[in-house]
Amino acid sequence: MTVVVGLLVAVVLIALLAVVHRYLWRRLVRDVSAPGGWWRRVGTVLAYVLPVLSLGAFVTRQAGTPFVVQQALAWPGYLWMALLLYLLLALWAGELVRLALRRVEARRDARVAEPEPEPEPASVPAGADAETSSDAPAPDAPAPDAPAPDAPADPGPRVEDPARRLFVARTLAVGATGVAAVTVGAGAYSVLNGPTVKRLTVPLAKLPRRAHGYRIAVVSDIHLGPVLGRSHCRRVVDTINRTQPDLVAIVGDLVDGEVDDLGHAAAPLADLESRHGSFFVTGNHEYFGDADAWLDHLRGLGVHPLENARRELPGFDLAGVNDVQGEAEGDGPDFDKALGDRDTSRASVLLAHQPVQIHDAVDHGVDLQLSGHTHGGQLWPGNYLAELANPTVAGLERYGDTQLYVSRGAGAFGPPVRVGAESDVTVVTLASKQA
Repeated sequence: MTVVVGLLVAVVLIALLAVVHRYLWRRLVRDVSAPGGWWRRVGTVLAYVLPVLSLGAFVTRQAGTPFVVQQALAWPGYLWMALLLYLLLALWAGELVRLALRRVEARRDARVAEPEPEPEPASVPAGADAETSSDAPAPDAPAPDAPAPDAPADPGPRVEDPARRLFVARTLAVGATGVAAVTVGAGAYSVLNGPTVKRLTVPLAKLPRRAHGYRIAVVSDIHLGPVLGRSHCRRVVDTINRTQPDLVAIVGDLVDGEVDDLGHAAAPLADLESRHGSFFVTGNHEYFGDADAWLDHLRGLGVHPLENARRELPGFDLAGVNDVQGEAEGDGPDFDKALGDRDTSRASVLLAHQPVQIHDAVDHGVDLQLSGHTHGGQLWPGNYLAELANPTVAGLERYGDTQLYVSRGAGAFGPPVRVGAESDVTVVTLASKQA
């Protein structure tokens, strides 16, 4: 049954890609070029090649093809997917412009087709002889035998000027392509330039005075893989170290691949610096590969996994639960194991990858949950879709006595592009109400 559903989904996606690329070909190739021209030929080839690259970027990852093949397809395939999104949005906006132009032209043509009003007959001067006036022809009247002037010709249906139509099509095509390219370029730069630092103060009622000002560097969704590798990991580590935190919390989705392919990319994590160490909980993407192998590898780098476990730190308890994706492998979250026997008079901070785990956190009296997973939507308007699946997409919100902070993440899944959801490392400063 699962295989059948997967095949149906694949067929629907392929059909959707075909329809979308057919539309792009019409607007960006057929409407702006002459048959047999160089752009008609090149654009037609691209209309077939680009969707194949995008599908290949996903299929090779799922099929476990050699990592070098994944890397070769990932960059063009994923970037085209981002460009495709904003090309469609820009072209749909262009359709509104076309509609507005057609309405303006229709109104103009209607005014041109309106007949001019007939002149009023000349008035007879007062006192003039009525008979004489009636016999004398009006000065501007045609002679009795003169042919009537030609009536205005019926213009018939409006024929659109081909040159004008081509100009509009090319203008909209160039404009849409320019907007999409600039948007994706800026979004890629924001990812490849490294995350920004956000700072947030969170008061905790149970936090003692001695722990006031404790700083946790929260990072999630780094997504090391065929696109973002060792240099990206180094940028993230350097950003964290500059904040000089007391503790580093890596809240899942660190990798998209296997240790054999990406172990070297994660090596900079060994250089993380903090007073009380670095801690990690799994995200859903860790379970797409060998999660246990990654946990062992991270221990070797000095990063401490919290597998449904808890650590007592000065002033509060730090707990972590596995991601819900682990349930399929019998390795899901266990809140009772992580939190069940703790001293509830102490403040507690929970690391849990997905915001949806907040409801279990509330039931177990957690004071603060730190999560990721959403990417803040990553590509606008994806934030609206993320809102449908997550209680909080980004930022700090309160659920009863529990506060939830969701990071936008420091990397990107799929296209290495972010639009409207800047990547970040967040320094969460815990504040005591007794201070």
